[in-house]
Amino acid sequence: MQKELQLSDWLPTTNKEVKIRGWDALDVILFSGDAYVDHPSFGPAVIGRILESYGLRVAIVPQPCVTDNLQDFEKLGIPKLFFGVTGGCMDPMLSNYNANKKRRDKDAYTPNGEIGFRPDYATTVYSNILKDKFPDTPILIGGIEASLRRVTHYDFWSDTLMPTILESSKADMLVYGMGEQPLREIVRLMQKGVPFSSITTVKQTAVLLNADAKIPKNSNWEDVEIASHEVCLSDKKKYASNFKVIEQESNKLAARRIFQKVGDKTLMINPPCPTMTEAEIDGSFELPYTRMPHPKYNKRGPIPAYEMIKFSINIHRGCFGGCSFCTISAHQGKFIASRSQESVLREVDTVANMPDFKGYLSDIGGPSANMYKMKGKVQSICDKCVAPSCISPVICSNLDTSHKPLTDLYKAVDSHPKVKKSFIGSGIRHDMLVPEFNKNADPKELDDYTEEVMTNHVSGRLKVAPEHTSDPVLKLMRKPSFSYFHKFKERFDKINIKKGLNLQLIPYFISNHPACEVEDMANLAAETKDMGFQLEQVQGFTPTPMTVATVIYYSGYHPYTLKKVSTPISQKEKDEQHRFFFWYKEENKAWIRKTLNKLGREDLLKVLLPEKAEKWRKNKPTGETKNTYNDAIPFNQRKDKAKFKSHKKRR
Repeated sequence: MQKELQLSDWLPTTNKEVKIRGWDALDVILFSGDAYVDHPSFGPAVIGRILESYGLRVAIVPQPCVTDNLQDFEKLGIPKLFFGVTGGCMDPMLSNYNANKKRRDKDAYTPNGEIGFRPDYATTVYSNILKDKFPDTPILIGGIEASLRRVTHYDFWSDTLMPTILESSKADMLVYGMGEQPLREIVRLMQKGVPFSSITTVKQTAVLLNADAKIPKNSNWEDVEIASHEVCLSDKKKYASNFKVIEQESNKLAARRIFQKVGDKTLMINPPCPTMTEAEIDGSFELPYTRMPHPKYNKRGPIPAYEMIKFSINIHRGCFGGCSFCTISAHQGKFIASRSQESVLREVDTVANMPDFKGYLSDIGGPSANMYKMKGKVQSICDKCVAPSCISPVICSNLDTSHKPLTDLYKAVDSHPKVKKSFIGSGIRHDMLVPEFNKNADPKELDDYTEEVMTNHVSGRLKVAPEHTSDPVLKLMRKPSFSYFHKFKERFDKINIKKGLNLQLIPYFISNHPACEVEDMANLAAETKDMGFQLEQVQGFTPTPMTVATVIYYSGYHPYTLKKVSTPISQKEKDEQHRFFFWYKEENKAWIRKTLNKLGREDLLKVLLPEKAEKWRKNKPTGETKNTYNDAIPFNQRKDKAKFKSHKKRR
């Protein structure tokens, strides 16, 4: 049984709690844009526990108020080492606004989902307040907001190109990515008496050097300079070209140190740390978390993000997909750091013994559900690799994609006497389960994994993310051809029938992504309708810092080819593309008919609105009717589907 928790089991958040621990001073004070949930899925808690494990006295100030007399920033005094600042588990602008730049009515990381407890650009706001009040105390910023804004970046919400967040926040140092390893070195040096200002060569950190500062030497690193912030402001192509360097160096095991001029200062981004070892990541997950929100929230209501992951288990970090619209690899890296099966099972036992556990684990997963234990077969090949993705455009022949360790882990988890069922809530890379695409793997292993998931880890619906149907769009997304989704669906249907499961396959799609045009969305609507889908899991592309797609959205250029790429920019373009997801709604039918008639795509109209297409055809003069589909033939087998393919080739 879980022990009865005391207030002192959480990191202190007030002076009263500091005194309960018998402390008269603090080494580090953390400020976070999230409510304090002491759980390994919440970054601020992880950082607090990591610092605590180094022997430091750590307190956390969650969601400090920035609209009063700012007492939250002064109440715990001045730390001996530094202030740590994070905007939270999401970029605050994503937490506060949707893809249409409208204020959200819920904040998942606040009790009861209430809004107004997190300022826009929280890291900058908090850091500026602290620097104003305590100018002589070092400020270290981290978390996803700082990590993805570490260099010149496009900010969708202000529609501006911003410099490194070190400039706007006035912070002294930035830790990017997962913070355990760089923090360990920073603390080690400070405990040896090294002044914070002299700590400039720690891996996975960035600092902004003054004009008169000497460049720190490190004979083990090569250096590379990218276009200055000022050049980026005047030359979008130069801004785009920067990103290729940034992304490649972020994903290399032996990366170069990056320099960028920002006014009369110099941004220095040190290379990333090596991928965490199994022992290191096990150690991080097995720190003494209470796994609960701080008791201060007991009367304020549940925290939605916590309720979602309360009974879930994270089994690895990192993602080698490298999707153009995704920030996971930019923050966690492309190399997978997997926990040992023993560590995972110990956490399962902890969760199973929580008082309100009913026997159901909501997720056994990670950034992508099925990348556990996957890595290069020959490490020396990975050491030299600069590719941002290990599976696009094809799966690397050096990548071990065996799903057997994961299948075995699922079975071990389910053998726990208190676990009735474990679900897979994380996204599954369906393409890696198709032998025609994943040629490295044993087809039987892939089928075993798919059957295990469908039989024992899904409740009615299996969600996967093909994202689009257009091959040119998918290529830019770094996703495989939609033909592999068809092949996965065939396997899914076969197992569904074989096992009598009656499961639904739910695909996710994105509209208005760079390279996507209205005609592509019409094709998507037609192809998915013909497959029997009425789409519901859809979203519009939201530009976020540190992605290929965002660089293209702002600059118009692909950072790897520097060729122009068309992108929906206006709200009208975005709305029109998104509308095709909902072809089945009555209010959209007249618009769809008009749009497809204008494009000369009666073939698509025939699929989406056959009765409208027939009426239109009969009223047109002879000779103007285009080829139409034979409705009795499945869409993906029709000979005149070549029209769709030819459209893709023109693009």
